[in-house]
Amino acid sequence: MKIKEVVNLLNAKIVSGEYLLDTEAEFVFASDLMSDVLTIEKDNLMLITGLANLQTIRTSEMSDINKIIFVRKKKATDEMIQLAVENDIILIECDYSMFKTAGILYQSGLKPVY
Repeated sequence: MKIKEVVNLLNAKIVSGEYLLDTEAEFVFASDLMSDVLTIEKDNLMLITGLANLQTIRTSEMSDINKIIFVRKKKATDEMIQLAVENDIILIECDYSMFKTAGILYQSGLKPVY
């Protein structure tokens, strides 16, 4: 599924990586625990999290995750956006809960990690 489709499905806002809207996502993982994120070894993964801080961006970079959805109305700071831009990471802000976001994406065909 293309990122622009994800943004539309979630009534979300893209705050970094607008030029990557045609990028595809295949798998989704939802977690606020970055230690769990570090254990995932999937390509083409999108992360759903409510943890909006620099550690999330750095963990994603280390895990080769370049698509992040912040849920529960969390907002990326300017510093987070700058780091995401430097690393070609797409940041999306969504007002929905993690559960609803994951459900919508699962129902639309994205695959879970487990």
